Amino acid sequence: MAYAVAAYLHFVAIFLLFALLVLEHQLLRLPLNFKRARSLFRVDLAFGIVAGVVLITGAARAMHYGKGLDYYLNNSFFHAKIGLFVVVALLSIYPTVTFLKWRPALKAGQIPSISPTKARWVKLVIRIELLALLLIPLLASLMARGFGVKPI
Repeated sequence: MAYAVAAYLHFVAIFLLFALLVLEHQLLRLPLNFKRARSLFRVDLAFGIVAGVVLITGAARAMHYGKGLDYYLNNSFFHAKIGLFVVVALLSIYPTVTFLKWRPALKAGQIPSISPTKARWVKLVIRIELLALLLIPLLASLMARGFGVKPI
């Protein structure tokens, strides 16, 4: 039963992570207004929290359930999956820093400023994150079916 709950929480967190990133992509359009800027700030915060939940539930599944930690650590698709997750985490720093810089303006009830060039770069990074997140389930599926296992 605990395995099913851990798997369920992991999958829900992954779906939510993707949904939040899509929402960020949709909210970031110019001209920016106060409501969307505040929503972007909050959605990005939620994205960071949910990414942590994905990491914690995934670690719990790998260490305590499933095929055992040795199976995952000896699987190249597992390493690729974790690597892509790290890439998404590193890429997400750019939008997060951008939105964090808006905090003083938002607290003052003002619309934060963002140049069209900066907005395009942030959107591009979000699109790359979405693409990487789309590849992770493929790697997980291959891993779960025994592909990528290193001979012992």
